[in-house]
Amino acid sequence: MGYQAHFRVWRGEAEGELRDYTVEVNEGEVVLDIIHRLQATQAPDLAVRWNCKAGKCGSCSAEINGHPRLLCMTRMSTFAEDETITVTPLQTFPLIKDLVTDVSYNYVKAREVPAFTPPDLEPGEYRMQQVDVQRSQEFRKCIECFLCQDTCHVIRDHEDNKENFSGPRFLMRVAELEMHPLDEAKNRPEEARGDHGLSMCNITKCCTEVCPEHIHITDNALIPLKERVADRRYDPLLRLFRKKEG
Repeated sequence: MGYQAHFRVWRGEAEGELRDYTVEVNEGEVVLDIIHRLQATQAPDLAVRWNCKAGKCGSCSAEINGHPRLLCMTRMSTFAEDETITVTPLQTFPLIKDLVTDVSYNYVKAREVPAFTPPDLEPGEYRMQQVDVQRSQEFRKCIECFLCQDTCHVIRDHEDNKENFSGPRFLMRVAELEMHPLDEAKNRPEEARGDHGLSMCNITKCCTEVCPEHIHITDNALIPLKERVADRRYDPLLRLFRKKEG
């Protein structure tokens, strides 16, 4: 049996407003289904970004009742039938229209991460332990929905930090490369600290909490990366070895 749900959806640009809609909901549907029904029946000009509707493309990121989520992975059964459901765009990025934001900041930061630097080995000479493979596999589950970027208060609440802070998604990318046993780049921890603003992260774990792929961003990427930065800068033995190498 279906029911009529009360939705409040952001309409317009930065000077827009929340508008109220009553929409039919059927068993087994997700919030994206309801947004599509709104487009089909009441708001044909409603702008929303989506692609796969399977939780793998990361396109339909938005905020539902103030929480960063994927529209296609948020089931209507998680809400009470008499609950008002508010759908708004990601707050951390500039609004284009309705539920669509300009997330180009993330692509700028992606280009700032130096690529994997392979060793000087012949094909077939690469050797990796399974534990190293599994570590990279966890980080590579990222679908770049940018929910972690949206919820990170370092850039969400402080617009002026965006120039110097890459955010959890790309600090995780730096950590992945730094932990890769075959990556020959030497300065990734220092780049994380200097170029990507790792020291601004105060590990509140908000990025981990919203990740739809359940990646342990804080515990497995950010904290180990901070530890490697601290080791390189303050471990007396490492400093001694660096002096000898120099």
